[in-house]
Amino acid sequence: MMKQIQWFPGHMFKSLREIKEKIKLMDIVIVLLDARLPFSSVNPELNKIISHKPTIILFNKMDLADEKILNHFESHYKRLGYATLKIDAQSGKNVNKIHPLAQEVLKEKLNRERSKGLKERPIRTMILGIPNVGKSTLINQLSKSSATKTGNTPGVTKAQQWIKLGDNFELLDTPGVLWPKFEDKRVGYHLAITGAIKDKILPEDDIVHYALTFLKEKYLERLKERYGIQGDEDYVSMLDHIGKSRGCLIKGGEIDYQRVYTIILTDIRNKQLGGLSFDRLEDVPL
Repeated sequence: MMKQIQWFPGHMFKSLREIKEKIKLMDIVIVLLDARLPFSSVNPELNKIISHKPTIILFNKMDLADEKILNHFESHYKRLGYATLKIDAQSGKNVNKIHPLAQEVLKEKLNRERSKGLKERPIRTMILGIPNVGKSTLINQLSKSSATKTGNTPGVTKAQQWIKLGDNFELLDTPGVLWPKFEDKRVGYHLAITGAIKDKILPEDDIVHYALTFLKEKYLERLKERYGIQGDEDYVSMLDHIGKSRGCLIKGGEIDYQRVYTIILTDIRNKQLGGLSFDRLEDVPL
Protein backbone atom coordinates (compact mmCIF):
# COMPACT_ATOMS: atom_id res chain seq x y z
CA MET A 1 0.00 0.00 0.00
CA MET A 2 1.05 3.58 -0.61
CA LYS A 3 2.89 5.35 2.16
CA GLN A 4 1.94 8.91 3.07
CA ILE A 5 3.18 11.14 0.25
CA GLN A 6 5.39 14.08 1.17
CA TRP A 7 6.32 16.38 -1.69
CA PHE A 8 6.96 20.07 -1.17
CA PRO A 9 9.47 21.68 -3.55
CA GLY A 10 11.17 24.85 -2.34
CA HIS A 11 9.38 27.15 -4.79
CA MET A 12 6.02 25.98 -3.38
CA PHE A 13 7.03 26.92 0.17
CA LYS A 14 8.04 30.35 -1.13
CA SER A 15 4.75 30.70 -3.02
CA LEU A 16 2.69 30.04 0.10
CA ARG A 17 4.57 32.77 1.92
CA GLU A 18 4.04 35.23 -0.95
CA ILE A 19 0.32 34.41 -1.13
CA LYS A 20 0.00 35.19 2.59
CA GLU A 21 1.70 38.54 2.00
CA LYS A 22 -0.43 39.50 -1.05
CA ILE A 23 -3.85 38.28 0.10
CA LYS A 24 -4.62 41.59 1.85
CA LEU A 25 -4.51 43.36 -1.55
CA MET A 26 -7.28 41.18 -2.98
CA ASP A 27 -10.97 42.01 -3.25
CA ILE A 28 -11.88 38.46 -4.16
CA VAL A 29 -10.10 35.13 -4.56
CA ILE A 30 -10.64 32.68 -7.43
CA VAL A 31 -9.96 29.04 -6.56
CA LEU A 32 -9.59 26.75 -9.54
CA LEU A 33 -10.42 23.09 -8.91
CA ASP A 34 -10.23 20.07 -11.17
CA ALA A 35 -13.86 19.16 -11.88
CA ARG A 36 -12.92 15.47 -11.61
CA LEU A 37 -11.48 16.10 -8.12
CA PRO A 38 -13.67 18.70 -6.39
CA PHE A 39 -12.27 17.62 -3.02
CA SER A 40 -8.81 16.22 -3.78
CA SER A 41 -7.76 19.36 -5.68
CA VAL A 42 -8.59 21.63 -2.73
CA ASN A 43 -5.41 22.78 -1.01
CA PRO A 44 -6.13 22.91 2.76
CA GLU A 45 -3.08 25.14 3.31
CA LEU A 46 -4.50 27.75 0.95
CA ASN A 47 -7.96 27.45 2.48
CA LYS A 48 -6.59 28.65 5.81
CA ILE A 49 -5.03 31.71 4.16
CA ILE A 50 -8.07 32.83 2.14
CA SER A 51 -10.88 31.90 4.55
CA HIS A 52 -11.70 35.58 5.31
CA LYS A 53 -11.93 36.64 1.64
CA PRO A 54 -14.91 36.46 -0.76
CA THR A 55 -14.19 33.41 -2.90
CA ILE A 56 -15.33 32.01 -6.24
CA ILE A 57 -14.82 28.30 -6.85
CA LEU A 58 -14.34 27.33 -10.49
CA PHE A 59 -14.64 23.70 -11.54
CA ASN A 60 -12.29 23.44 -14.52
CA LYS A 61 -12.22 20.63 -17.11
CA MET A 62 -15.95 20.23 -16.56
CA ASP A 63 -16.31 18.09 -19.70
CA LEU A 64 -13.84 15.51 -18.33
CA ALA A 65 -15.94 14.98 -15.19
CA ASP A 66 -18.98 12.84 -14.45
CA GLU A 67 -21.68 15.52 -14.67
CA LYS A 68 -23.95 13.99 -12.04
CA ILE A 69 -21.16 13.75 -9.43
CA LEU A 70 -19.91 17.26 -10.27
CA ASN A 71 -23.40 18.68 -9.73
CA HIS A 72 -23.47 17.09 -6.26
CA PHE A 73 -20.22 18.83 -5.37
CA GLU A 74 -21.32 22.17 -6.81
CA SER A 75 -24.45 22.05 -4.64
CA HIS A 76 -22.26 21.15 -1.65
CA TYR A 77 -19.98 24.17 -2.13
CA LYS A 78 -22.97 26.47 -2.66
CA ARG A 79 -24.40 25.27 0.66
CA LEU A 80 -21.08 26.27 2.24
CA GLY A 81 -21.63 29.80 0.90
CA TYR A 82 -19.30 29.86 -2.10
CA ALA A 83 -20.08 31.32 -5.50
CA THR A 84 -19.40 28.55 -8.04
CA LEU A 85 -19.08 28.10 -11.78
CA LYS A 86 -18.32 25.12 -14.02
CA ILE A 87 -15.89 25.99 -16.82
CA ASP A 88 -13.56 24.57 -19.41
CA ALA A 89 -10.52 26.81 -19.75
CA GLN A 90 -9.22 24.97 -22.83
CA SER A 91 -12.29 25.69 -24.94
CA GLY A 92 -13.26 28.89 -23.12
CA LYS A 93 -16.63 27.47 -22.03
CA ASN A 94 -18.30 29.77 -19.43
CA VAL A 95 -15.07 31.77 -18.96
CA ASN A 96 -16.93 34.97 -19.94
CA LYS A 97 -19.16 34.49 -16.88
CA ILE A 98 -16.31 34.82 -14.35
CA HIS A 99 -16.01 38.63 -14.34
CA PRO A 100 -19.78 39.24 -14.00
CA LEU A 101 -19.87 36.67 -11.18
CA ALA A 102 -17.04 38.49 -9.36
CA GLN A 103 -18.96 41.76 -9.73
CA GLU A 104 -22.10 40.10 -8.38
CA VAL A 105 -20.27 38.70 -5.33
CA LEU A 106 -18.71 42.10 -4.62
CA LYS A 107 -21.84 44.14 -5.46
CA GLU A 108 -22.41 45.43 -1.92
CA LYS A 109 -18.77 46.39 -1.43
CA LEU A 110 -18.57 48.16 -4.80
CA ASN A 111 -21.84 50.03 -4.10
CA ARG A 112 -20.50 51.17 -0.70
CA GLU A 113 -17.36 52.52 -2.34
CA ARG A 114 -19.43 54.38 -4.96
CA SER A 115 -21.72 55.87 -2.31
CA LYS A 116 -18.66 57.23 -0.52
CA GLY A 117 -17.60 58.92 -3.73
CA LEU A 118 -14.52 56.78 -4.12
CA LYS A 119 -13.06 56.59 -7.59
CA GLU A 120 -13.94 53.36 -9.36
CA ARG A 121 -10.94 51.04 -9.48
CA PRO A 122 -10.25 47.61 -10.95
CA ILE A 123 -11.35 44.54 -9.01
CA ARG A 124 -8.21 42.83 -7.75
CA THR A 125 -8.24 39.07 -7.68
CA MET A 126 -5.86 36.18 -7.17
CA ILE A 127 -6.21 32.84 -8.91
CA LEU A 128 -5.15 29.85 -6.86
CA GLY A 129 -4.98 26.15 -7.60
CA ILE A 130 -2.83 23.07 -7.53
CA PRO A 131 -0.34 22.37 -10.36
CA ASN A 132 -1.72 21.35 -13.76
CA VAL A 133 -5.27 22.40 -12.93
CA GLY A 134 -5.35 24.83 -15.88
CA LYS A 135 -4.59 28.23 -14.32
CA SER A 136 -2.38 29.52 -17.13
CA THR A 137 -4.83 28.36 -19.80
CA LEU A 138 -7.67 30.12 -17.96
CA ILE A 139 -5.70 33.35 -17.62
CA ASN A 140 -4.87 33.30 -21.32
CA GLN A 141 -8.60 32.98 -22.05
CA LEU A 142 -9.49 35.79 -19.65
CA SER A 143 -6.85 38.13 -21.03
CA LYS A 144 -7.34 36.98 -24.65
CA SER A 145 -3.58 36.65 -25.02
CA SER A 146 -0.74 34.29 -24.28
CA ALA A 147 0.12 36.29 -21.18
CA THR A 148 1.44 33.23 -19.36
CA LYS A 149 3.32 30.13 -20.33
CA THR A 150 1.13 27.04 -20.46
CA GLY A 151 1.91 23.35 -20.48
CA ASN A 152 0.82 19.93 -19.26
CA THR A 153 3.80 19.63 -16.94
CA PRO A 154 2.83 20.32 -13.31
CA GLY A 155 4.51 23.44 -12.00
CA VAL A 156 4.97 25.45 -15.22
CA THR A 157 4.15 28.78 -13.54
CA LYS A 158 7.01 29.62 -11.16
CA ALA A 159 6.53 33.30 -10.23
CA GLN A 160 3.72 35.74 -9.46
CA GLN A 161 2.67 38.20 -12.13
CA TRP A 162 -0.09 40.85 -12.41
CA ILE A 163 -2.25 40.58 -15.51
CA LYS A 164 -4.79 43.18 -16.69
CA LEU A 165 -8.09 41.63 -17.70
CA GLY A 166 -9.65 44.74 -19.19
CA ASP A 167 -10.03 48.15 -17.53
CA ASN A 168 -11.71 46.98 -14.34
CA PHE A 169 -10.26 43.57 -13.55
CA GLU A 170 -6.72 42.79 -12.45
CA LEU A 171 -5.44 39.35 -11.61
CA LEU A 172 -2.38 38.19 -9.71
CA ASP A 173 -1.28 34.82 -11.04
CA THR A 174 0.55 32.49 -8.68
CA PRO A 175 2.33 29.15 -9.12
CA GLY A 176 0.37 26.00 -8.31
CA VAL A 177 0.88 25.05 -4.70
CA LEU A 178 0.56 21.55 -3.27
CA TRP A 179 0.59 20.91 0.45
CA PRO A 180 3.37 19.21 2.49
CA LYS A 181 1.73 15.80 2.67
CA PHE A 182 -1.48 14.03 1.75
CA GLU A 183 -3.14 12.68 4.88
CA ASP A 184 -5.73 10.76 2.84
CA LYS A 185 -4.08 8.20 0.55
CA ARG A 186 -6.94 8.49 -1.92
CA VAL A 187 -6.10 12.17 -2.47
CA GLY A 188 -2.57 11.23 -3.53
CA TYR A 189 -3.87 8.60 -5.95
CA HIS A 190 -6.47 10.94 -7.44
CA LEU A 191 -3.90 13.67 -8.03
CA ALA A 192 -1.57 11.13 -9.64
CA ILE A 193 -4.24 9.61 -11.90
CA THR A 194 -5.18 13.01 -13.32
CA GLY A 195 -1.58 14.21 -13.66
CA ALA A 196 -1.61 16.90 -10.95
CA ILE A 197 1.55 15.43 -9.45
CA LYS A 198 4.39 14.15 -11.57
CA ASP A 199 4.11 10.51 -12.60
CA LYS A 200 7.40 9.63 -10.90
CA ILE A 201 6.18 10.66 -7.42
CA LEU A 202 4.28 7.37 -7.04
CA PRO A 203 4.99 3.95 -8.57
CA GLU A 204 2.99 3.77 -11.78
CA ASP A 205 1.85 0.25 -10.97
CA ASP A 206 0.27 1.53 -7.74
CA ILE A 207 -1.50 4.35 -9.58
CA VAL A 208 -2.92 2.06 -12.26
CA HIS A 209 -3.88 -0.59 -9.69
CA TYR A 210 -5.90 2.01 -7.79
CA ALA A 211 -7.39 3.43 -11.01
CA LEU A 212 -8.54 0.08 -12.41
CA THR A 213 -9.96 -1.03 -9.05
CA PHE A 214 -11.86 2.27 -8.76
CA LEU A 215 -13.16 2.09 -12.33
CA LYS A 216 -14.22 -1.54 -11.89
CA GLU A 217 -16.27 -0.53 -8.84
CA LYS A 218 -17.74 2.76 -10.16
CA TYR A 219 -17.60 2.57 -13.97
CA LEU A 220 -17.61 -1.12 -14.92
CA GLU A 221 -19.68 -0.54 -18.06
CA ARG A 222 -17.05 1.91 -19.34
CA LEU A 223 -14.30 -0.71 -18.84
CA LYS A 224 -16.40 -3.31 -20.67
CA GLU A 225 -17.01 -0.95 -23.57
CA ARG A 226 -13.42 0.29 -23.88
CA TYR A 227 -11.41 -2.84 -23.14
CA GLY A 228 -13.82 -5.76 -23.18
CA ILE A 229 -13.28 -6.40 -19.47
CA GLN A 230 -16.14 -8.41 -17.95
CA GLY A 231 -15.76 -7.53 -14.28
CA ASP A 232 -14.78 -10.87 -12.77
CA GLU A 233 -11.06 -10.50 -13.58
CA ASP A 234 -8.47 -9.61 -10.95
CA TYR A 235 -6.02 -6.73 -11.45
CA VAL A 236 -3.30 -8.68 -13.28
CA SER A 237 -5.86 -10.40 -15.49
CA MET A 238 -7.26 -7.00 -16.49
CA LEU A 239 -3.75 -5.77 -17.36
CA ASP A 240 -3.09 -8.93 -19.39
CA HIS A 241 -6.40 -8.59 -21.23
CA ILE A 242 -5.72 -4.95 -22.15
CA GLY A 243 -2.11 -5.73 -23.05
CA LYS A 244 -3.03 -8.58 -25.41
CA SER A 245 -5.93 -6.72 -27.04
CA ARG A 246 -3.74 -3.65 -27.65
CA GLY A 247 -0.70 -5.58 -28.84
CA CYS A 248 1.50 -4.56 -25.92
CA LEU A 249 3.81 -7.53 -26.25
CA ILE A 250 7.55 -7.97 -25.98
CA LYS A 251 9.84 -10.83 -26.99
CA GLY A 252 8.42 -14.22 -26.14
CA GLY A 253 4.84 -12.93 -26.07
CA GLU A 254 5.20 -11.39 -22.60
CA ILE A 255 3.03 -8.39 -21.72
CA ASP A 256 4.75 -5.00 -21.79
CA TYR A 257 3.10 -3.69 -18.64
CA GLN A 258 4.70 -0.26 -18.94
CA ARG A 259 2.88 0.30 -22.23
CA VAL A 260 -0.37 -0.94 -20.66
CA TYR A 261 0.00 1.57 -17.81
CA THR A 262 0.53 4.36 -20.33
CA ILE A 263 -2.55 3.34 -22.35
CA ILE A 264 -4.80 3.26 -19.28
CA LEU A 265 -3.63 6.60 -17.82
CA THR A 266 -3.75 8.30 -21.22
CA ASP A 267 -7.29 7.00 -21.82
CA ILE A 268 -8.43 8.29 -18.41
CA ARG A 269 -6.88 11.73 -18.91
CA ASN A 270 -8.18 12.11 -22.48
CA LYS A 271 -11.80 11.10 -21.80
CA GLN A 272 -11.56 7.84 -23.72
CA LEU A 273 -13.58 6.28 -20.88
CA GLY A 274 -16.07 9.16 -20.78
CA GLY A 275 -16.43 11.77 -18.06
CA LEU A 276 -14.98 10.44 -14.80
CA SER A 277 -15.12 11.73 -11.23
CA PHE A 278 -12.78 10.22 -8.65
CA ASP A 279 -14.04 12.05 -5.57
CA ARG A 280 -17.36 11.15 -4.00
CA LEU A 281 -19.29 13.39 -1.62
CA GLU A 282 -19.81 10.49 0.80
CA ASP A 283 -16.01 10.19 1.16
CA VAL A 284 -15.49 13.88 2.00
CA PRO A 285 -14.98 14.79 5.67
CA LEU A 286 -17.75 17.34 6.29
